[in-house]
Amino acid sequence: MTKKIKVLLSKLGLDVHNRGIITVAKMLSNAGMEVVYLGNALPEEIVSVAIQEDVDVVGVSSLGGAHLSLGSLLLKEAEDKGLKDRVAFLMGGVFGPSDGQRLREIGFDGVFLPGANSEQIVSGIKNLV
Repeated sequence: MTKKIKVLLSKLGLDVHNRGIITVAKMLSNAGMEVVYLGNALPEEIVSVAIQEDVDVVGVSSLGGAHLSLGSLLLKEAEDKGLKDRVAFLMGGVFGPSDGQRLREIGFDGVFLPGANSEQIVSGIKNLV
């Protein structure tokens, strides 16, 4: 039996628009992945829970405009704790394509822009893990 992919999902920062990430959580669960939903959290807490839960993937969602600043802090915290090299980091939410490119440049393994469908998200995670 193969190990289930374990994914930690969180809203990054104080952004309260959670409908999209809850939909993604259900989608990943239906695809056979184990999902840990943290809710709203700051980078330090997300990394701490990722370590405690021994996840394969950290997926964060941002619609509040702080995706670049908080995303950078998240990846720095993950690097500092030795997590970045063994866990895939993904960002989804509502932001422009140029910000999506910038998120990849700062170290996110995958970025999902508005309109990403379940096949793109599920296969993207499977390909990264």
